[in-house]
Formats: sequence, structure tokens, C-alpha cells
Amino acid sequence: MAPWLFTNPWSSAGVNASGGLYMSSKKMKAVVAVVAASLAMAVVATNAAQGAQTLIISSDLPLQGTIKDSSNSTNMAIELYLKSVNYKAGKYTVKFKKYDDATAAKGSWDDATCAKNAVAHVANRNEVAVMGNYNSGCAKIQVPVLNQDPKGPMLQVSHANTNPGLTKAWNPGEPAKYYPTGKRNFARVCTTDDFQGSAAAQFAFKDLGVKKVYVLNDTQTYGQGVAAAFTTEAKKLGMTVLSSGPWGEGWDAKQSSYEALMNKIKGLNPDMIYIGGIFDNNGGQLVKDKFKVLGDNTKVKIMGPDGFTGFPDLNKMPEAAGMYLSFAGLTADLLPKAGAGAKFLASYKKAYGKDPVGAYPIYGVAAMQVILEAVKRSNGTRKSVNAQVFSGKGITIPAGLSVLGKSIHIDTRSGDVNARDITIELIKGGVETTFKAWPVK
Repeated sequence: MAPWLFTNPWSSAGVNASGGLYMSSKKMKAVVAVVAASLAMAVVATNAAQGAQTLIISSDLPLQGTIKDSSNSTNMAIELYLKSVNYKAGKYTVKFKKYDDATAAKGSWDDATCAKNAVAHVANRNEVAVMGNYNSGCAKIQVPVLNQDPKGPMLQVSHANTNPGLTKAWNPGEPAKYYPTGKRNFARVCTTDDFQGSAAAQFAFKDLGVKKVYVLNDTQTYGQGVAAAFTTEAKKLGMTVLSSGPWGEGWDAKQSSYEALMNKIKGLNPDMIYIGGIFDNNGGQLVKDKFKVLGDNTKVKIMGPDGFTGFPDLNKMPEAAGMYLSFAGLTADLLPKAGAGAKFLASYKKAYGKDPVGAYPIYGVAAMQVILEAVKRSNGTRKSVNAQVFSGKGITIPAGLSVLGKSIHIDTRSGDVNARDITIELIKGGVETTFKAWPVK
């Protein structure tokens, strides 16, 4: 087993002024060298497997913590879809393996676990592609490892990673530092936070009439990114952003109370609080204390990104009633009422007796459709599977087959999808409800 398997490549990383994870170029190069050496050892067991007729496609999701219901729904949806195509991709038989990138202690994704999984993907016999991750921070750890696979790069297609830096210029060194070989191996079927954050700000200003907003973030990669996009667009629209810094103020997920923070915000008399981050980072307590100090959503509005979608625990909280959410895609209510998507959702409910939790499970199936098409066209090796996505005409899933009800195409240069859909949701009656689609501009 590779010696790096039980170490965390980000253990030498620093924390920036707002608590966000970063790594210097020097340290990144050191990590790249260690990982490359480890992968050379880990891949020995897989050499004979390349080109096999039975191939493994995996998912890598947080299966513990408050997001577990949505992640389980995603895996169930993928299993159902694979069954519908007889576990075949062209001449290849496909097996599905599920990885958990969360820990019970943390209750959400864990950086060390993401790192271990990445090396395990490369070492796993016959595995050719990964569907995931859910969290962008986890992807930023895994993508460079899969990128250096000596028999790859190994393809990774995400249904939910929305941080722009994975595919395009965002923070310093992005996205090049995730692709040390110089070749791309990460794609996604959802849009990015530069669009999601700006759409949320447009909705708040144009539809809700928000004039003054306070922006918070959970200090993680995803939260800071979407908060920065919201802040930038809010200022362009003429809103007064009461928080300071490019991505607002960070909240400490380990705090037992945010009443002091909310009392500080209350003194500034905001119309809305925007919370960029994930519900797993003590978002429930944040929402409760906002309600306690600032009142319900009719008094001071509250809005969050898709990191707060798909959580039954949040939806059932009385303090969350009237909370607005954005989703980087189309919810089931906005999918065409006929076609592959509608048929699949109906088959899901018939098979499991309930609807998927959240809107991302159907996107998990869309990501699997991209992977299966790449496998179908390939010669069965990791290198060939990846090449189908990032060379030639790339991968297009036509509208008649796409579970999203519309044609999707993966850009061979970036890995981004052509579909830029945003949905605004509203928590009402203890559930997430579709409020309206928001055009990306």
C-alpha cells in the first residue's frame, strides 16, 4: 500500500486571514512530488487491469453527517440508472463502488479521508472513473492525485462541485495547480459559483428589493467562493454590503452560539443576511440565532446557496421557514414534464417509494451518463476514458437521453458544462419548494 495513503497532503497548508485553506506554490510542488512517487507504487496492482472487460466506476461522497440522506439518494439513483442500462457501457460491464469521504467525528467531508480515497481510487483494480465529489474542497484534494495516475489521468466528473477554481481562473494558481501533468481530468454537469452567487444577488436586489446585506461565509473553499461572487455582484447592483472583505465575515463552525455576531449585525440594520457555506458547518445554529436576534424572514431576510439544499433537518426547523436558497441547476419541478428525466424520477419513486432527497441526485445520474458515454467510446483504459471527455468532439448527451431534459455538452478545454441553470428555492411548510428559475446573465 502506498506510504502516502495515511498522510494528509494538506497538513502543511496554512490558513488565510479569513480561515480559508491555502497552500504555497513551494509546498504544492512538494506534495505533487510525494504523491507522484506514491502513485507509481500504488498503480502497480492496476497495470494488468487496464483494458479489462469489466470496469469499476465509483462515487466519492459524504455518507455521514447531515448530508448523508442526499448522498445516499445519489448513490441509489445511480444504482437504479445502471440497472436500467443493464450495467453496460458499450461492450463493457460496469460495477459500481461507493466511497465515503466523511467521518463520524467531523460529521461532514474530511480532508484526510479525501486524500486517502484519492490514492485508493488509483490503486483499485479495474476502476476507471470517479463520480464526485459533493464538496469542492474535497475535489481540490483529489483531482491532482487522480491527475498524476501513471495509467491515466483518471477521469472525475462531479454533480455538485461548484467552485470556479477547479476549472477556470479564480484564486491564485487556479486551476493549473490541480493539473500538474498539464492535462485536464475533472469535469462537472452543474454550473459554477460565479454564476450562482451573482444570480442570488440579482434575485435579492430585483425581486426582494434588498438594499443592505451582510455576507457571511463558513471559511471553506466553497463558502468563500460563493460569498465572494455574491458580494461582487451585490456591489455592482448598488446594494450596500455591510460586511467587509471580498467574501464577507467568516463564522466559526465550532461556536455554540452566534448571538453576539447577530447582535453586531442587527446594529447595522440589514435587509438580508447571505450565508455562503454548507449546512454541515453548524449552519443550523447560525439560522436559529439569526431568527432569535433578528427575527423571521419577513423582518430580515436570509438566503443561502446550494450548500444548504438537500438537508431535511434544516427544512424542518421553524426558524428556517421563509429562507431562500439557490441551487446550481434545475430542480425536479423545472425539468421537462416528459422525457428521460421525468421517466427516471417516476421510476425512482416506484423503486424506492419516495422522491430523491434534494436536487443533486438527478445530477449524479447526469454525471454518470457522461462517464458511461466516455467508457463506451474508450478502449477500457483510464487514459482512454479520460481522453474521450477532453479531446476531439468531447461528450454530448442529447436531450432525448439526458436525465436533465436538455442536451448537455462538456467543454473539452475546461471540463465545464454548457448548461448554466440556477433555481431559486424557498423553504415552506418544512420542505424545499421551487420558487422560480433564474436566468444566468
